[in-house]
Amino acid sequence: MKLSVMFKKCRVESTYRLIALTFFVLIMSGALLLMLPKASVTGESLRFIDALFTATSASCVTGLVVVDTGTYFSTFGQMIVILLIQLGGLGIMTFATLFSIAFGKKINLQDRLRIQESLNQDEITGVVRMILKVVKYTFCIEAFFGTIMAVYFYQGMGLKGIYWGYWHAVSAFCNAGFDLMGNYDSLVNYVGDWTINLSITSLITLGSIGFAVMEDVLAKRNFRDLRLHSKIAIVTTLALTIIGTLVIRWTEAGNVDTIANLTEGEKMLASYFQSITPRTAGFNTVPLDKLRPATAFLMVIWMMIGASPGGTGGGIKTTTFAVAVLAVWNMLHNRFEVVAFQRSVDKSVIYRSFMIIVLAVLWVCTATFLIACFEQRNFLAFLFEVASAFATVGLSMGETRSICDASKIVLILTMFAGRVGILTFAMALTNRHPESNIKYPKGKIAIG
Repeated sequence: MKLSVMFKKCRVESTYRLIALTFFVLIMSGALLLMLPKASVTGESLRFIDALFTATSASCVTGLVVVDTGTYFSTFGQMIVILLIQLGGLGIMTFATLFSIAFGKKINLQDRLRIQESLNQDEITGVVRMILKVVKYTFCIEAFFGTIMAVYFYQGMGLKGIYWGYWHAVSAFCNAGFDLMGNYDSLVNYVGDWTINLSITSLITLGSIGFAVMEDVLAKRNFRDLRLHSKIAIVTTLALTIIGTLVIRWTEAGNVDTIANLTEGEKMLASYFQSITPRTAGFNTVPLDKLRPATAFLMVIWMMIGASPGGTGGGIKTTTFAVAVLAVWNMLHNRFEVVAFQRSVDKSVIYRSFMIIVLAVLWVCTATFLIACFEQRNFLAFLFEVASAFATVGLSMGETRSICDASKIVLILTMFAGRVGILTFAMALTNRHPESNIKYPKGKIAIG
């Protein structure tokens, strides 16, 4: 029995390392391609550190940039970026499984374990079918909203607009936040445009909610019948969106550099967009460097929470946050069993949630401290950039493109850890020992 448990742990640990390794290989391959002279408009070769940063940002579907995607990269370079985004958003294991099925290769138990971990699924059964559905949902959603935006952009740009429409659909659904607008403007020029705003936010939400939730909703179509995971993910997503919209509308009400000069409808639309995009997309319709400190700090919190498990976004995840909040609430009321929607939450899930939150906070604090030491500038702005990198959001207050190489390395590692998952990243680097049967006497520690 002990041998079988140890064998299973070894396979899980090797899966963690494989997931980290596949992203590393994808990033390095992308960096080398982006260094090619034909990847840039000028024909110059991009510096390795900048190519590595861009490839990491694209593969980890972050969106932070050190060169302007729309003006620096040629069409070839932009296609490399969007390919890295698509591969990184869905995961290498998804495409590897798809090709294996296409060529008739049998998916063995070890492959299924890796797929299970990459999709963040609780059970191994049905993971191959889930892969096929993930690909189907992805291309259908990207094609639908891509067509809407392609038709919209075509009216003013011609054939280039079709390219823009589908390119931005992939970037938005994969929660990458890369854009081709130029001059680091993102979607600021479309702040009051309902077609672009609703298309992009719909793509972000569908990409971040998680494929398991999508499948559950399509299969049952009744909230009461949904799995507990789906209920928590949906309720938390709605709560964060509504609260974020109202708070941003309030904090930015008198800010003439953001929403004060807009119509009432445009103010709500801009606030809604800025509430959605920290869920880890990286687009913005107002200048982020003009935000009030309260709004910027709220967005840091929203970025850290991030998307839902099994989606294309990052962060500690909505369900992790919800479980932690429920646990604290119940403990304050002297109840040590966490219950949600008349279902009890396993204690291992609670411990795991708090472990993820602690590791995430430690990483972000350490990375922010290091960059603050290197740069000696605006602390809140660098906290914003680090949270954006860790949660693979891509929102920026403009500091990333002027930082030194040491700070870029810190952000590269932060994006990588955020995309593979802080827990996966930690377990890939550590050797886990079998549980010991030795029990020690209890000791008391004063806390609080």
